[in-house]
Amino acid sequence: MRIALGVEYDGSQYFGWQSQAGGHTVQDALQVALSGIANERILVVAAGRTDTGVHAQEQVMHFNTNVTRPLTAWVRGVNALLPNSIAVLWAHTVPEEFHARFSAQARSYRYLLINRSVRNAIQHGKAGWFHAPLNVEKMREAAQYLLGEHDFSALRAAECQAKSPIKNLAQLDIKKQGDTIIFDLSANAFLHHMVRNIVGCLVYIGKGKHPPQWMREVLEGRERSLAAPTFAPDGLYLRRVTYDVKWELPQLE
Repeated sequence: MRIALGVEYDGSQYFGWQSQAGGHTVQDALQVALSGIANERILVVAAGRTDTGVHAQEQVMHFNTNVTRPLTAWVRGVNALLPNSIAVLWAHTVPEEFHARFSAQARSYRYLLINRSVRNAIQHGKAGWFHAPLNVEKMREAAQYLLGEHDFSALRAAECQAKSPIKNLAQLDIKKQGDTIIFDLSANAFLHHMVRNIVGCLVYIGKGKHPPQWMREVLEGRERSLAAPTFAPDGLYLRRVTYDVKWELPQLE
């Protein structure tokens, strides 16, 4: 039997998603809790890995099990065994052909950036911070160069294992609420550090270091050294993973 799960987590307390020999990753915690409910070893596969300090509002994963449990056991039962920083949102039985990673059609991320002269204590670990004033209009202008299908080699980490740097960025919206700048991005898939590298470049443009058209030069240059440094992970959230409706997965608002 294959079960799909929707999970949210505060990544500030973990060494990323992927299981490590030393433990203390989100995957490790979930596998221990799921195995406790199943009374057998459970291994989970996620829609995508998140780095140390990165959060998820709805990560999607699947696992196989030989036991039959009510779906409530995979939600409330597992949550009773998880730390407070991780919670299963829903569970759904899926066909064997479903794969959390390879069946995904798109991923959506959000980056929260506090833009004020002093750091924010309340949102420490939950949002990025930049001290100098940022020009949101120039950042929006620069964002237009990234929309569509491009070679994003200049915005991928050196250790990125993706087979192709060509991705289709369908959304890059930037809005400001008080002293918080919100970046919403959606694509068929993202490269390692791609969102944080995009935010880093937009911050350079917003503070006046480069004009908006520099974003196009970076993209066309296809060299990581041309872009800005990778921005902090604190404000990055995996918001949603999109699948074909045929899988009938629960939809969160």
